[in-house]
Amino acid sequence: MSTDTERDGDVLAPPRAGRRPGATVWLTGLPSAGKSTIARTLASTLRADGHHVELLDGDELRSHLTADLGFTREDRDTNVRRVGFVAGLLARNGVIALVPVIAPYAAARAAVRADHDVDGTAFLEVHVATPLELCAERDVKGLYAKQRAGELSGLTGVDDPYEIPLDPELRLDTEDLSVEQSAALVHAALTTRGIA
Repeated sequence: MSTDTERDGDVLAPPRAGRRPGATVWLTGLPSAGKSTIARTLASTLRADGHHVELLDGDELRSHLTADLGFTREDRDTNVRRVGFVAGLLARNGVIALVPVIAPYAAARAAVRADHDVDGTAFLEVHVATPLELCAERDVKGLYAKQRAGELSGLTGVDDPYEIPLDPELRLDTEDLSVEQSAALVHAALTTRGIA
């Protein structure tokens, strides 16, 4: 399969004339870690720079692309594979796909990376490393409160596993970083790789 870019470690060869390279930026972390907020801020910066950007928000995708899935491990893995497939299609066609999806299991994230590698498509795993206590304090969707009240089970990082990335391209310790600083670090990582 021909691609616009060739992966050589973390260095990408230039795309064919006239087309910027795409990439998948997978922001993984606990619920309420700040993944979507960072992705939206980054998307604004990238669009202002003239990049084609799509934000594949996990909640929106659950309503449309993966509405048939529950929250078993098998379903979560299927969700990640489907989202990864869409992100890869976009990235191969010059779009920077921002994917703020929890993706709790390392094997599923590795499978998406492997699919990107086969096509020579850039894949950056960004661990939004917000401590559980801070996520629970933010509780953007009220999930932690529901779990404490016994109205919800299977909450990632609380009573369901979250496998922390061991070797992401970037780890954002958001306890000490603002949203803007976090987005800037991801932008810098893309720039270093010749994407942004």
